[in-house]
Amino acid sequence: MNFIKNNLANAFTLANLLSGTIGVINLITGNYQITALCIIISLILDFFDGFIARAMKSNSNLGAQLDSLADMVSFGVLPGITMYKALDPFGAQFLGAELPFELKYLGLFITLFSCLRLAIFNLDEDQTYYFKGLNTPSNTILIFGLYYAFLETEAFSFLFENQLLLLILTAISSWILIAPIRMIAMKFKSKQIKDNYPKIALAIGAILILIIFKTVGIPLVIIYYIIISVLFRKQLV
Repeated sequence: MNFIKNNLANAFTLANLLSGTIGVINLITGNYQITALCIIISLILDFFDGFIARAMKSNSNLGAQLDSLADMVSFGVLPGITMYKALDPFGAQFLGAELPFELKYLGLFITLFSCLRLAIFNLDEDQTYYFKGLNTPSNTILIFGLYYAFLETEAFSFLFENQLLLLILTAISSWILIAPIRMIAMKFKSKQIKDNYPKIALAIGAILILIIFKTVGIPLVIIYYIIISVLFRKQLV
């Protein structure tokens, strides 16, 4: 029983890694709906591995390392490959000029900065009730959500038909992962409503956005999350 208790959370973490890996493979081969499903599964598993570890008091250094390594694939490699795919049609040209390299590889900067963000998070003891910078799962939802909405509904076509805008998005996505901006974390420091206004505003707004915009609303929720976090930044302590 002790073995199960000590390793159940790690099993969820490894399942997250498996799901993320399958998602990356299907993204490369063009099965975007399978990738979307894998992201959802990874998000659920990523939430429950920490929840189970706290509930069963089985937190460990091994679990912390596994969590970051799994997230690096599910929420680091995957968004980078998404941008790689989005930039692929533009080849080695930028605004009509020939480049000595394929433009799509610049999309992998999102993966590099995701790795940096996870490493910083592991060393920062302040990020208990808030995040510094956009967390990697949210960044993945933003990048893949935009691309998925474009493929499914042709929304955001202005973005995916313009290589310059995609590169700007890549730069913003990479920067905001490590930006010194406090972001809302869904962990409750107290049960008083006044201490949880940011989380309440986030939850209500996110639900309304998804109801109104459906698939297109998925990346919009993350944009809303960033805006709300900035507006309530002084309350995030």
